[in-house]
Amino acid sequence: MKPGLVVSALAVACAASSLGACSTFDRLAAIGEQPALTAIENPTAQPGYKPVQMPMPTPQPAAYSPNSLWRNGSRAFFKDQRAHQVGDILTITVNLNDKAAIANETQRSRANKEDSGIDNFFGKSKIPIINAPIGSRIFTADSEASSDGKGSVNRSEALITNVAAVVTQVLPNGNLVVEGKQEVRVNYEMRELIVAGIVRPEDIQSDNTIDSTKIAEARIAYGGRGQIMDVQQPRIGQQVMDVLLPF
Repeated sequence: MKPGLVVSALAVACAASSLGACSTFDRLAAIGEQPALTAIENPTAQPGYKPVQMPMPTPQPAAYSPNSLWRNGSRAFFKDQRAHQVGDILTITVNLNDKAAIANETQRSRANKEDSGIDNFFGKSKIPIINAPIGSRIFTADSEASSDGKGSVNRSEALITNVAAVVTQVLPNGNLVVEGKQEVRVNYEMRELIVAGIVRPEDIQSDNTIDSTKIAEARIAYGGRGQIMDVQQPRIGQQVMDVLLPF
């Protein structure tokens, strides 16, 4: 292994060990304690937050009817109750029921054999002058190759729940950027559900709900942390070795 690669590997190992040490101290301090709930914070103020930028059509001037009691796009006589501006809340119905089954098999084989020779030399069984016997076979070659590849995928996912989301941004074309987070703590296990994406105001139902299948650029994460999750993950040292070992 080259010296540069050794230094890089050691640097990664040291960084991982330092992070592992911090994580270890945190976990030791939390022994016997329930997982702490995350504080409610503004999603746009989180580190690494970036406003969503999407291809936008030419802005169109909004049409208003000042002498009419009916608002354009309103589903209620006096007021549209659906979310339409930053800070509004809507309910996202998460309904994931995906199944996928794929099976592939490829087989290939090849067998080649080359064999050439002479039995006599102008009617003679021996080569003249040197009086040496003629070989029955001058060239013989055999080759055989075969390959057999198989692959299969059998995946099934189901997630049905509701989560309230907040409008964090209104795009120039009127589409809404929404983000919702839900935490549920049961005993010593924390369950987290995060839903984010872009929705059209027209897809929001009259009861201010929208189905997850109508969310563009959807980001749905469902997981957790706690004692059960801690047992399911491999140790930090094992994760580091899985990254560093080439074989």
